[in-house]
Amino acid sequence: MPSPHVKICGLRDAQNAQAAALSGADLVGFVFVEGVRRQLDPTTGATIIARFRNSLSEDSMPGPRVVGLFRDQSVEFVNRVARMAGLDMVQLNGDENDAYYAQMDLPILRQIRVRPETSPEELGAEVRAHLEAGRMVLLDAYDPNSPGGTGKPFEWSKAASVASLEGVLLAGGLNPDNVVDAIQRLGAWGVDVSSGVETDGDKDDIKIHDFVTEALSA
Repeated sequence: MPSPHVKICGLRDAQNAQAAALSGADLVGFVFVEGVRRQLDPTTGATIIARFRNSLSEDSMPGPRVVGLFRDQSVEFVNRVARMAGLDMVQLNGDENDAYYAQMDLPILRQIRVRPETSPEELGAEVRAHLEAGRMVLLDAYDPNSPGGTGKPFEWSKAASVASLEGVLLAGGLNPDNVVDAIQRLGAWGVDVSSGVETDGDKDDIKIHDFVTEALSA
């Protein structure tokens, strides 16, 4: 089984992003969703990402793909921030639809928030539809009060038939202590973490390193 893909999300400075890259992460996420704790304004985000990319060039590393997170923001805003910040992908976390997807300038990572009442069959059909359309998928726990990054798991068994498919990332409640179990139990193609690598609400370079190392060892 190839090594799982790893995404470290909710980064707010270049040093933490560099720690993720040096540990072997495949993707790093920066949040441009309005009104959430980890939000970056476009100018700050672009500056941090440029600093991060410069640090990689000094180390002669190709580096992880840079993902910007958005939720129900205008197409024009998302594409403008993507250009400003030099993003590689956009992660869409809201009620965006096919007409919206068609106007995106970059590849899409589609967040699916798994509700308690969602059946494995319903989830499987939704995931496969996105994959067939060329979109990656992030499976996260549904929380009516938060668009993601809550640190709460969903019922992993619901994703048993799709977690191993190429382009699917498993999120929600993962941390350095349980990521191996999640990967091995579901054969996960990829994993995503945000709050699980934080200490007192801030990203922790040691936890980032431990999470990536554990995930890759699985």
